[in-house]
Amino acid sequence: MKNLLKIGVLAILFIANVSCENDDQTIINPSGGPELLTPLTGSSYILNRSTPSAEVTTLVWDHADYGVQTEINYEVEFSLADTEFAVITSGGLTNSRFYTYTHESLNTIALAAGLVPYTAGDLDVRIKSSLGTNDDVVAYSNVVTITVTPYPTDLPKLAVAGNHQGWNAGNAPLIAASDFGRTDFEGYVWLDGEFKFVAQSADGTFNFPPAGGPDYGDNGDFSGILAETGESNCTAIAGYYRVRANTGAITAQNLDGMTYSTTAVSWGIIGAATPTGWDSDTDFTYNPTTKKLEIASIALVPGNFKFRGNNAWSNGFDLGTVNADGYLVDGGDLTFSGAAGNYKVILDLSNPRRYTYELIAL
Repeated sequence: MKNLLKIGVLAILFIANVSCENDDQTIINPSGGPELLTPLTGSSYILNRSTPSAEVTTLVWDHADYGVQTEINYEVEFSLADTEFAVITSGGLTNSRFYTYTHESLNTIALAAGLVPYTAGDLDVRIKSSLGTNDDVVAYSNVVTITVTPYPTDLPKLAVAGNHQGWNAGNAPLIAASDFGRTDFEGYVWLDGEFKFVAQSADGTFNFPPAGGPDYGDNGDFSGILAETGESNCTAIAGYYRVRANTGAITAQNLDGMTYSTTAVSWGIIGAATPTGWDSDTDFTYNPTTKKLEIASIALVPGNFKFRGNNAWSNGFDLGTVNADGYLVDGGDLTFSGAAGNYKVILDLSNPRRYTYELIAL
C-alpha cells in the first residue's frame, strides 16, 4: 500500500513538473519583435569603389521583447524588394541594436542579393531576433525598402567571339582591363580565323548588337586599328595568342586608344627544377576542353623554375612570381620544394590577368 502511495505521489510530481516546463516555454514566446527605426523606406545609396571603408549607413532598431532577462541575437536580412524574402542574404549577426555598413560591405550584400552593378535597385531589409541558443523562438521587425546602386568587383572585360568558338559572345573567352575605369584589355586566347571584340552590357552579360554590345573589329586596313562602326572582322591563323585591345579614345594619357594586337605565344617551363635546367624549355600543349596549357608528365627536382614564352627572355613573356593575391606576374623565380618525381603541370591563363599554375604529383 505504501509503495502504491509513493508511486502516485511521484506521478503527480512528474505531471506538475512537465506542466511547469510547458509554462516556461510559453513565457519565452516574444510579445513584440524588434522595430527597425533607421534607415527609412526610400533611402538611397550610391556605392563608391574609391571609398570602400567609409561608412555609408547604420541600421538602428528597438529591442525585441521576450519577457525574460537573457541575451537576444539579431540578424540583418536582405532580399530583393517585393519577393517576400524568398531568398535571403544575411547582412550580419550581432547582439547590439545597430549595424554599420561600409561602401564595400553593403556592395557585397547588394551583389549577393542580385542587384546589377551601376544600376539602382531596391532591397527589402528586416531584423530577425532569436533568444539565446534557441533559434526556434524568433520574431521579425517591420520591413524597410532601400535603393542601392552597387559597383562591380571584377575587372572590366571584353569577350573575344569568333570562328574559334562558334560566334557565341555569351560563351566567348575574355580579356580584362588592368584596372577599373581603364580600357587596356589583355588576355590569352586560342584563335582560329575571324573574330571580334564584344563589350559588356550594363547587366554584365556579353551579346552582339543590337541586343548588347557595342562590338569592335578592324577598321578595314588590318594594321591593328579598331573600329566600332563600319568595321571588318579581325583575323588570325590557328594558334594561341596574347590578345590586346584598347577601346578608349586616343588621348595624351591613352596613346594606344582604338588599337588591337595578337601575338602568338608558345609557353614552356624552364629552370633548375626541370630536366633541361636553364638551358631550354619544356613546352606546354593547349587543352581546348579546359582552355588551359598542360604538360602531361615532367620529372621535377627541388629547385627554381619559371614560365616563359617563345623560348626567349627578351620578348616580355616571363611569369615567375606569385603576387599577394595568388596570381602569377612577370619576373622573379618560382621554387619547387616538393619530392622529386613526375608531375603534371598546368598553366592556366584562361582567366585574364588572374594567371595561376598547378603541379600535380603522378
